[in-house]
Amino acid sequence: MDWAYECYMEGKLEEMVEDDEEARKDKKRVERMVKVAFWCIQEDPGLRPTMRKVTQMLDGLVEVPEPPRPFGVLISLS
Repeated sequence: MDWAYECYMEGKLEEMVEDDEEARKDKKRVERMVKVAFWCIQEDPGLRPTMRKVTQMLDGLVEVPEPPRPFGVLISLS
């Protein structure tokens, strides 16, 4: 989780999918999936989206807002 969030924050999502050529070609889709994932792992259940909202976000029917930092993720100062 820490590594994935660091990749996301540094704009290096391609590192998460380096062995998946199809994903590397569709960076917007990867970013959308990663943002939805971070919403789904929020410690506060009130922040997590409903499954309906998750499917709408994954399908691109609604915008995926910037997710808050997931609880427990340490931010590297390097």
